[in-house]
Amino acid sequence: MANVSVGKVREVFENMEYGPALESDVNVWDWLKSHRQKFTHFIDGKFTGENSKNGKWFKTKNPATGEMLANILQGSSEDVDIAVKSARQAFPKWQALSAFERGKYLYALARLIQKHARLFAVLETMDNGKPIRETRDIDVPTAIRHFYYHAGWAQILEDEFASYRPYGVVGQIIPWNFPLVMLAWKIAPALAAGNTVVLKPAEQTPLTAMLFAELCIEAGLPAGVVNIVNGDAIAGSAIVKHKDVDKIAFTGSTAVGKLIRQETAGSSKALTLELGGKSPIIVFEDADLDAVVEAVVDGIWFNQGEVCCAISKMLVQEGVADKLRQKLEARINKLRLGNPLDKTIDMGAIVSKEQLENIKSLVKLGIADGAEEVKSNCNLPQEGYFYPPTILFNVEPTNIVAETEIFGPVLSVMSFRTHTEALKLANNSRYGLAASIWSENINLAMELAPKLKVGVVWINSTNFFDAACGFGGYKESGFGREGGKEGMYAYLKPSYIDELKIYDNKIQDFISKEHGFAPATEMVAIDKTPKMFVGGKQVRADNNYSLSVLSPDKKLLGHVGEGGRKDIRNAVEAALKAENWGRAAHHLRAQILYYIAENLEKRKAEFANKIELMTGVSTTKATTEVELSLERLFFYAAWCDKFEGNVHFPPMRTVTVAMKEPIGVMGIICPNNNPLLGMISLVAPAIAMGNRVVLLPSEQHPLSATDFYQILETSDVPAGVVNIITGQHTEISKTLAEHSAVDAIWCFAEDKEISKIVEMASADNLKRTWCNYGLKYDWFDKKQSTGTEFLQHAVEIKNIWIPYGE
Repeated sequence: MANVSVGKVREVFENMEYGPALESDVNVWDWLKSHRQKFTHFIDGKFTGENSKNGKWFKTKNPATGEMLANILQGSSEDVDIAVKSARQAFPKWQALSAFERGKYLYALARLIQKHARLFAVLETMDNGKPIRETRDIDVPTAIRHFYYHAGWAQILEDEFASYRPYGVVGQIIPWNFPLVMLAWKIAPALAAGNTVVLKPAEQTPLTAMLFAELCIEAGLPAGVVNIVNGDAIAGSAIVKHKDVDKIAFTGSTAVGKLIRQETAGSSKALTLELGGKSPIIVFEDADLDAVVEAVVDGIWFNQGEVCCAISKMLVQEGVADKLRQKLEARINKLRLGNPLDKTIDMGAIVSKEQLENIKSLVKLGIADGAEEVKSNCNLPQEGYFYPPTILFNVEPTNIVAETEIFGPVLSVMSFRTHTEALKLANNSRYGLAASIWSENINLAMELAPKLKVGVVWINSTNFFDAACGFGGYKESGFGREGGKEGMYAYLKPSYIDELKIYDNKIQDFISKEHGFAPATEMVAIDKTPKMFVGGKQVRADNNYSLSVLSPDKKLLGHVGEGGRKDIRNAVEAALKAENWGRAAHHLRAQILYYIAENLEKRKAEFANKIELMTGVSTTKATTEVELSLERLFFYAAWCDKFEGNVHFPPMRTVTVAMKEPIGVMGIICPNNNPLLGMISLVAPAIAMGNRVVLLPSEQHPLSATDFYQILETSDVPAGVVNIITGQHTEISKTLAEHSAVDAIWCFAEDKEISKIVEMASADNLKRTWCNYGLKYDWFDKKQSTGTEFLQHAVEIKNIWIPYGE
């Protein structure tokens, strides 16, 4: 201090500038050099040799400096095949381990990451470009938390998931924005559930996965339980297409997610997708504006905005818009960019040159659409890929930056007047991942939160995450959840699935007017052609064509309308108008289901007789089918007000309310066997949870459904809650699955090709699907055809984070 002049000290105190506080990278370089800066794949418990079938290598670079960190072996389809075989061979022994043994391995991995936390943090910063403060204080602790948390699920798996089994081999593909966190989010629950894994890290950021592979060896993890194949989209595509992979878990762009949905369509591979977002932050006039400003710092400039749930769209109430703008502009100029290893830095580097150019291009388009750009006046480093914190004001709802994910440090701002307008602006998006609400009026915030079509809502907070609280989105932000109990379900399947057989009979052809006519039974001596049921009314098919329904001995039982595109459209529109059903009291929905059962019971003999005529079963079996249908209605009526959400207490000063919400408009394609029971077993849980249904009844035996709408008409079911369209499944299932306003499809058709049609068509807006792939469910078997599994498929889980304390 003796050599420091008084003037220099005074200058420091006046400027209050941070001096550099660089984290040492020596240990990382030592680790890289110990591997000769070359990494292959990790398969069957060891690193492979340097030979790959394609023999290609690629470089991973520090995005802040452009410096080469390591050469990485490019994976081929042959490498993936070897990894999948290793995982398949390891699966039986891993699954057979006791819950205690599997839990110990996950616990050991958590402890080892903890022991090497600093090395992971510095390595992640150098490979990804994010600030060391974030990797040290957020990324690494989050990864550790997930392994600890899922070690607990491994321990109690047999108690909590007694009727479930692991899928087998799980293929996992993770992105470059949170390499270590995404690895933990994927591997920890998969192993806890008893699966084995083939994981592909992003080609831009593979190094923490390589360090994790070493920990797998140190933990003594059995060979083949975790396999890591490096590479680009070629390796990822090979994992998705591999016939011996039982489930795919993908985090990345919506565009790639749609391709994966199409590639896996009809394959019976389980699929979860966590994709992009355009998440709004809604600021009301009574909000703490200074806190809002810091929320924006954490919500869009955290991780350089390279966050799928980044709060990238601000909706601010007009009365405080100008005041908040002044505060944001002042704050943005205080942010510091620079060497990510400097602990005083707020923002690091964009991951790659390609991503940097994409950000620039989208901002340029936004300005051309009328947005006003305000950039931070911070100094940009001369080397590396840096982009300054940016705000785009005066953004119109039609501007490209209001609806497109930029995946960079860019905030788009627009205003609103009322909370109703704010809700419409927030939901006006093809995405539905997260949202943040800022208001001192908790009643207003809690009114708005359930109405937002997103999977996560933060109230007076942003970017809270925890392993106990499921994370995932609605709409084109994907489906499935990561974390929490719901995240465990994503890696488990009901044990009865392996017992199901493929349908062995072909669908009986309809007799249409082109094929001639069959002799009628006495039942249709006086013609009564059942209509369709749309919006609470009986309607004729738009095309005025009908299809003949035959008995097993080819006698004509009646005619039904041949549904087409316009009939589907009308049914979906009617379902959309019935949105109040999802907000109705759970008790009311229960009472209506009981009422349906009551009215069906009065006509039990009539329905049994119709089943006997259509299917040829005995009177006893037909009567049993009706009685079981009554029981199903009572079962789901009982669950209406009992299948409720949870409250989580993550290790921060918040509570998280996990709400089970209706999905929305659901399409249900019914099986041919047990035409009444199969239909009710699917419709009852869907409407019990508040969904509205467009139903395609049994193609071969539709008359149970056309009689059933008479029950609905007399049971106080609101118009549009259940809509029934008869016709040929191969013709109208694709139309139903393609409809952009349909939120989910359940397909239990006989023909497995229809499952493929449905999943392929659903890719356009990534609606949820649940398909049988031609497997024959026994609707008389309660284990296969009833239970909370059906309710889980009928709800979305929204986690609402509510901080507390002064």
